[in-house]
Amino acid sequence: MSDKHRMSINRFARRVDANQDAVVSALRAAGARVEVISRPVDLLVGIRGKLALFEIKDGDKVKSAQKKTSAQEKFFAEWAGYPIGLVDGPEAALRMLAVMK
Repeated sequence: MSDKHRMSINRFARRVDANQDAVVSALRAAGARVEVISRPVDLLVGIRGKLALFEIKDGDKVKSAQKKTSAQEKFFAEWAGYPIGLVDGPEAALRMLAVMK
């Protein structure tokens, strides 16, 4: 494979928020089923027969670095009213999980 092709593949590599593992671990420890789906949002989360979508942002980054992408903005708008939330760490994810229960 040429360098040109290798770079084009890497260009689409998924950036994972630094706190994603901590969020997933906290949710699973609380009894949730978690599937990392990456697109259009980061997680599909289930508990007690209920499902929700979670987008993770790194709460340790400056606010401007925590913004949703334009594709995420569009997705959130199109799915308004459905269980989808933005979480910035394990504590926020657990609060959303509590609302789901």
